Amino acid sequence: MALAWMTLDSVATGEGPLELRCRGGRDYLITVAGRVLMSSAAHRSEVALGELACAGLAGRRSPKVLVGGLGMGYTLRTILDLLPRGGRVRVVEINPTVVGWCRGPLAGLTDRAVADPRVTVEVADVAHVVRRFARAGGEAWDAVVLDLYQGPHLSSRRRDHPLYGTAAVEATRRALRPGGVFAVWGEDHDPGFEKALRHAGFSVRVHRPVTGARRHVVYLGRAPGGRRARRGSRRG
Repeated sequence: MALAWMTLDSVATGEGPLELRCRGGRDYLITVAGRVLMSSAAHRSEVALGELACAGLAGRRSPKVLVGGLGMGYTLRTILDLLPRGGRVRVVEINPTVVGWCRGPLAGLTDRAVADPRVTVEVADVAHVVRRFARAGGEAWDAVVLDLYQGPHLSSRRRDHPLYGTAAVEATRRALRPGGVFAVWGEDHDPGFEKALRHAGFSVRVHRPVTGARRHVVYLGRAPGGRRARRGSRRG
């Protein structure tokens, strides 16, 4: 007989109850309104997001990485495992309950990634945080990594979308250091978002990290690098 899922915690959100569920003491789900957002049994695309982002940081001694969205912490754990010792990570998570789960019942899944001394956690909207750094003069981060619910999708194509619209992508570019990496997880490929990345001056590659999977992609954008590219990126 299959073991039943138990709800360990639940918090109300605008999209319905956000719940942490457990089965057998080792399998976990995060759901919203009954829809599975993350599973401890299937997180390959989150690991790939961290791997691809860090691969683009090769040669940087003390990279600074901004991660939007904590989830179960798998992307964060991957980044920490691959960063050099001098690296630093700021995780921005909008829901403090999720941070509590990663410090509590989910901590063992990632060897307590949130407690790593290289990590700072900020409870906020990552869109606001990116704009804050972009307005402050930019070039703050070697990588910005977005691991958020759904990711870019058809309804996010409007120009003023706070995360994936044209203005938001350009703000992210300004917040990155020359040659910095913008890595984004998505449920499925959205050509409109890829176009927005290219329009903002990123060179772009799109990866499907799980062979044969119909969905889940990682967008990898690299900001212009070098003095000449940096001057050009300020126009407009």
